[in-house]
Amino acid sequence: MTLQPQRDIGLYVHIPFCRQRCHFCAFYLEVARAERIQSFCTAIAQEIDLSRQEGLGGRRPLRSIYFGGGTPTALRAAQLASLLQLIRAAWPTESSVEITVEAHPSTVTRTDLSMLTDAGFNRISFGAESMNEQDFAPIGRPGQVKDTEAAVEAAHTAGFSNINLDLMYGLPGQSLASWTGTVQSLLALEPTHVSCYALTIEDGTTLARDIAKNLVPRPDESLQIDMESAAETILNEAGFNRYEISNYAKPGFSCRHNLLYWTDGDYLGLGPSAQSYVNGIRSGTVADLTTYTDMLNAGRRPIVERVGLSDTEQQRDALVFGLRLVEGVPRHLVRPDMPEYQALVRLGSRGLVECTEDHIRLTTLGRRYADSVAQELY
Repeated sequence: MTLQPQRDIGLYVHIPFCRQRCHFCAFYLEVARAERIQSFCTAIAQEIDLSRQEGLGGRRPLRSIYFGGGTPTALRAAQLASLLQLIRAAWPTESSVEITVEAHPSTVTRTDLSMLTDAGFNRISFGAESMNEQDFAPIGRPGQVKDTEAAVEAAHTAGFSNINLDLMYGLPGQSLASWTGTVQSLLALEPTHVSCYALTIEDGTTLARDIAKNLVPRPDESLQIDMESAAETILNEAGFNRYEISNYAKPGFSCRHNLLYWTDGDYLGLGPSAQSYVNGIRSGTVADLTTYTDMLNAGRRPIVERVGLSDTEQQRDALVFGLRLVEGVPRHLVRPDMPEYQALVRLGSRGLVECTEDHIRLTTLGRRYADSVAQELY
C-alpha cells in the first residue's frame, strides 16, 4: 500500500472543559472554572508559538482546524476567536479551510454564534445526543431538547451553513421507535451532517458503575444493530450519504477534518491529551492541565509519548483507518506482499471484507465488527 507522498494536514485543538461530565464520557476534561480557563488560554498560546518555532507541519497549508473537547464553548466566544487568530497567524491555511467548533447547545447564544462566524468559524458540531428528553437523565446529559432546537436555529441565522448534529443510540431505556423518532425530528433542523454513535461503556465512567450496580441496563447489541440500520434508511431517504461507519453527510459536506484520519492525512494536536500524527510520528500531549501549563512555562512542549512509525506500520495504519470509510481503500494500494494481505483474505472468507471493482471495503457485517477487524489486521 503506497502512502501519500505529500499528506494533507489539519490541526486539532482540545478544549478540556465542560460544565459537568456526562456519565458516559471518558475524555480528559475539567469542570469549567474561569481561572483554569484563563490558565489554559495562556498556555495554549505558548504551545502554538513553540510549535510554530519548531516548524511542526512545515509550511503546508492547513486543510482543517477543529476545536473539540470537552466543550469548546465553555470558553467565551471572544477567547475562541483569539485562539483561532493565533493559529491562523502561525500556519498558512487553504483558501477553503474548514474550521469547526464543537458546542453543547445550552452554552451558546445568538451573539456568541455571530462572533464565531465573524472570527472565521464555518462549521459547528452540536452534541444533541437525542431529541427525546427522557434519554438524557440515564447518561447525565444536561440541557433540554429545546436548547438544541434554539441553538441550531441561531446557528443558521448567524451564518453557519455547515452544521453537524451528534446522536447516540442504544441509550438506557431507548426503544427502536423512540430512536427513529429522534432521527426524524433531527431532520427538521436541517443539518448538513449527522453523526450516529452506538453507546459504548468506557471503564471508570459513571455509566459503567451504574451498569455494574444494575441501576441502568447494559446496551442491547442486537437492538443497536436494528437502530443503526433504521438510521441509515431514514438518512439515506433524506439525501444523506453514509461515508464512514458513524457519519452521514449531504453532498459536499463530509467532514474534512475527520477524513484526514481515514485517508492517511497528517494532523497536529494542541491542548492537554491531544494526539498528533505528523511526518510518520505519533505523539501525545500530557493529559493534565497543571502539568501542561508547567511544562510550557518552562519552555517545553508538553509531549509525553512520541513514536516513529516505519513505512510498514504507516501502511498498516492507513489500511485500518481507511477501512472505516464506506467506500474502503483503493484496491490497487493493497498488494499480496503486504503483511496484512492474508488477514484480509481470512476476513473476506468470513464475510467481513469484500472487493468491489475499485476498492476493498468492509461489508455491512464488517462495519458492525470494525474494531474486531482492526485487531486482526494489527
